[in-house]
Amino acid sequence: MAAVLLRRTAVRSSHLRRFFNSRNSIDGAVAELNKEMESIFGMPPSVANHGSSSDSPIAQEPQPIILDSGENELGLTHVDRSGGAQMVDICAKEDSKRVAIASCRVTLGEMAFNLVAANQIAKGDVLNVAKIAGISAAKQTSNLIPLCHNISLTHIHVDLKLNEKDFSVDIEGEAATTGKTGVEMEAMTAVTVAGLTVYDMCKAASKDIQITDVRLERKSGGKSGEWSRKQ
Repeated sequence: MAAVLLRRTAVRSSHLRRFFNSRNSIDGAVAELNKEMESIFGMPPSVANHGSSSDSPIAQEPQPIILDSGENELGLTHVDRSGGAQMVDICAKEDSKRVAIASCRVTLGEMAFNLVAANQIAKGDVLNVAKIAGISAAKQTSNLIPLCHNISLTHIHVDLKLNEKDFSVDIEGEAATTGKTGVEMEAMTAVTVAGLTVYDMCKAASKDIQITDVRLERKSGGKSGEWSRKQ
């Protein structure tokens, strides 16, 4: 078997020398030699020691195209060139007034709803406690969400309304600032924590409470300007 391989290798080598000045011929001869070795040994030779053979290309990992100093090819500002998490550098941005409004719904069920409406929940006034919790949470957003900036809020408001149609509490939160980054996360954090507080206050009365539809309703300010879910 070794003698056969040596003879075949010698023949292929003579082809390589004959067409030494032609790159295409060299690549073709190398490809044929690889096939011959594969037929003998049952596997092709490693491509690690080869050049740029047309039959054995070396895959190159695609590199992300940077669209902006803070964006990757998908426009994700919190992902860097290598795919790692990053906190966005906002020093080059201009200050502007920014406002965001978010909402969520807490479905209580009839029994828990009636207790909240009558202010008979053992832990106390559900709506007022949840309102304070939402305001406090908005101010702690950067401590809860790792890549959020620690910004100075100029306004935060949380409103909770009982909805008798489906025995729920509708929660709306508004956050505002004048600065270099938006307050969408602050508004959404406010309504989420307010909803969790309603659950905590009422869980003794029902375990079937659901917090749903946490979402941004509208925002203004910054590079992207005005946005509304109703648009």
